[in-house]
Amino acid sequence: MEHPAEMPWDSDRLRLAANRLDTLPADVEARYVCDSCGEEIVVPIDLTEGQHQDYVEDCPVCCNPMVLHVDIADDGEPMIRSEHE
Repeated sequence: MEHPAEMPWDSDRLRLAANRLDTLPADVEARYVCDSCGEEIVVPIDLTEGQHQDYVEDCPVCCNPMVLHVDIADDGEPMIRSEHE
């Protein structure tokens, strides 16, 4: 089966779309260290929620509430910072 030739603008359009935040997968993880128990915690990050996210989540090890500050870089890489609630 012969594939149609790729049009020159198609690759540019796809490359630009790949750089957009809303085209990135939503199953990204980030890690932080709980201030209370010292355990490294892995949390899923939903990139569709925006480039800056603040929310409270209980540590799954010690159950203390942590405020998580998530910033998503332009390349989709999450950076996470935590603090006690």
